[in-house]
Amino acid sequence: MRTLVCRTDPRKPSAKAVDAAADAIMNGRLVVFPTETVYGIGANAFDEDACRKIYEVKGRASDNPLIVHVQNVDDALKLGRISKEHVAVLEHIWPGPLTVIVKSRGILPGTVTAGLRSVAIRCPEGKFIQELLKRTGLPIAAPSANISAKPSSTKGEHAIGYFKGKVDVIIDGGESYYGIESTIFDLRSLRILRPGAFTPEQIEKAFGKRPILGKLAEGTASAGHVISPGTKYKHYSPETPLFVYAGDMKDMRSMLETFGSKAAFIGSTESCSLLKGTGLRLLSLGPSDNAQERVHRLFDKLIELDSFGVDFGVIEAFPAKGLGYAAMNRLRKASSHRSFSNIKQLQELLEQV
Repeated sequence: MRTLVCRTDPRKPSAKAVDAAADAIMNGRLVVFPTETVYGIGANAFDEDACRKIYEVKGRASDNPLIVHVQNVDDALKLGRISKEHVAVLEHIWPGPLTVIVKSRGILPGTVTAGLRSVAIRCPEGKFIQELLKRTGLPIAAPSANISAKPSSTKGEHAIGYFKGKVDVIIDGGESYYGIESTIFDLRSLRILRPGAFTPEQIEKAFGKRPILGKLAEGTASAGHVISPGTKYKHYSPETPLFVYAGDMKDMRSMLETFGSKAAFIGSTESCSLLKGTGLRLLSLGPSDNAQERVHRLFDKLIELDSFGVDFGVIEAFPAKGLGYAAMNRLRKASSHRSFSNIKQLQELLEQV
């Protein structure tokens, strides 16, 4: 398949890029495009055949529902049932990186909802996707633009690497702003199913209630059956075995320097500085006091890790609060829940891979 690649400024998208994407969407084809969170791979949410192609191209399990993007709250109400109380909140915080799970009105194809009675809806703030929604007048079903189980695309080059030759149009809008997916919040139970760019603290402030956080949100467990996108299957994993380090960084150098160029380390600028001269491949996420920057670079560095050809990678744990809570959800999944804080635990992990 020949893929049209259009490059544009996502803050001021060109009419050519919007028109190319809109034409594809309205004619049952697939488009990869930038949002403020990560790149998405989208189709007309009312077109069952087109949405089925999303599953095929991604290698996505058919029981894993798609997030539906809409232009505003009024459009969301056409697809799902939302209480007046929650409508008022959403009108205040949307557009933004928050996906809500609500009871479906039953007008979307079962391919989109994976046969569930609920639907995942989001009103994105990215300028390009807003222009696309306006131009098509359609809800757009779009999961993250990655091959299933791999890290999500946060740069145009990631999206091109995954999907050139597999979809009709790719819009290269450079880097995503957040670099991590939207938060998935079940409005029926006030439970966070997947933490993301909209933090638990922001949800509590917006809704006036503390959201329920459990093992799904922590990333320490998966649902036995799908209850929303991203709750059952393995996600975000590089090909290189990855381990999360949760100990004191002062001990890290003595543990890793013997591996030299056979290993890579992903962490804050300060932590990478402690490991200079060890021969390790070092990938800096940014300053330790800037959680937004470190989360923004996370998927990019997980993708870059695979280019080194090392035996394994180690990534520094994030503080489990704010955006760091979402980052740890991704890292637990990306590492297959493999973490260590001392050399004995690291040796045991290495024996398993």
